[in-house]
Amino acid sequence: MTENIENLILEHLKRFQAGQERIEKDLDEIKARLGHIEQGLGKLGREVAGHYDEIILNPHMVDRLNDRIERIERRLELIS
Repeated sequence: MTENIENLILEHLKRFQAGQERIEKDLDEIKARLGHIEQGLGKLGREVAGHYDEIILNPHMVDRLNDRIERIERRLELIS
């Protein structure tokens, strides 16, 4: 009888161990995938920052071009 109980306990422990191994494997996979997501977000953040720089620079470029056009028009006496 005691031997049956010990075998039953061992079987349960083996099942727990197998379940724990599956959980650890899944956790390792989740960590790897999360790392890839973090890398992707970092790249995306840098890309968005680059686009933000372009957005900021474009109005300044337009302003400078307007100033140049106005100076040219004044020189050609096209505007007063």
